[in-house]
Amino acid sequence: QVQLVESGGGLVQAGGSLRLSCVASGSIFSSMAMGWYRNVPGKHRELVADLTRSGLTNYVDSVKGRFTISRDNSKNTVYLQMNSLKPEDTAVYYCRGFYSIIYWGQGTQVTVSS
Repeated sequence: QVQLVESGGGLVQAGGSLRLSCVASGSIFSSMAMGWYRNVPGKHRELVADLTRSGLTNYVDSVKGRFTISRDNSKNTVYLQMNSLKPEDTAVYYCRGFYSIIYWGQGTQVTVSS
């Protein structure tokens, strides 16, 4: 069983930056594909960015050039560096891991004020 724990959310002004972290328990992190999703109010959960175990990345168009996903297998951690934040980035952000089954974290709130 894998548990994912996010941190790093908070309140920031438009144009600011935040870095989200997601720490995974267990020993299979390096074999997992990881991603960040968000629940935007009134909308479904959407993919923000994902990262395969071999290092390939994918981003939703709205965050390209502003967000960067990365991982540190020695720390069982995946990061989401968010720069030039906009009010429309306000959401609960979730870490997702996949290895045979899908694992979700509990979410962390990001609020961007205008």
